[in-house]
Amino acid sequence: MNDQQLLRYSRHILLDQIGIEGQQALLDAHALVIGAGGLGAPAAMYLAASGVGKLTLVDDDTVDLTNLQRQIIHGTASVGQPKVQSARAQLQSINPEIEVVALQERAGDARLRELVAGATVVLDCTDNFATRHAINRACVAQKVPLVSGAVIRFDGQVSVFDPRSGQQPCYSCLFPQDQQFADEACSTMGVLAPLVGVVGAMQAAEALKLIMGIGTSLAGRLLLLDGLHMEWNSMRVQRDAACPVCGAGALSA
Repeated sequence: MNDQQLLRYSRHILLDQIGIEGQQALLDAHALVIGAGGLGAPAAMYLAASGVGKLTLVDDDTVDLTNLQRQIIHGTASVGQPKVQSARAQLQSINPEIEVVALQERAGDARLRELVAGATVVLDCTDNFATRHAINRACVAQKVPLVSGAVIRFDGQVSVFDPRSGQQPCYSCLFPQDQQFADEACSTMGVLAPLVGVVGAMQAAEALKLIMGIGTSLAGRLLLLDGLHMEWNSMRVQRDAACPVCGAGALSA
């Protein structure tokens, strides 16, 4: 690190658990953020500010006026622009030293495996079960840790699914992909704006910990936030030995 970097990241370096070694791990890391909306906005901003050396943003949508209530990475002037381009400009203004790759696309299974293979950590900031399961399959196949978040109305959740040891549950253990779960969209159900910031920031914190190998991650736990009463609950998530994604007989494992 040069003198400017030592100064920029000094508040990290002061932490005994991080130090210069941990900050260098961040600078050498590649975070893949899928979704540049409510969750992806704060998550990506904190990853950029923290010095993650390469960020890849994947989203096929454009900025709409209704997004601005909560998607703080975008501004009024960005309406109509691709979200990844708007986000890239903001992230580079926060930290011009990092590399930001903007991919305006909806990635399918094969493409996700390709993208995940080059990442240190993946953040799922999407809003539908089909995409979440596709991301999970790619992360299990490539053995890359996944940080998952979701928010709707006044409720949020966040967890980590880490396939590297082969002992932890995956997203499909919690929400089996062969079961039907109703997608609930902000466009029809609404969402309290700051809650996506809370969950997105927690996703960034978990991603940073995973990159640096510090602390205890949320792997095997699901945190649930009741934002209306501001209460957190934690539940254990067990690995399903028969899971078609991460179980012993899984084709994608």
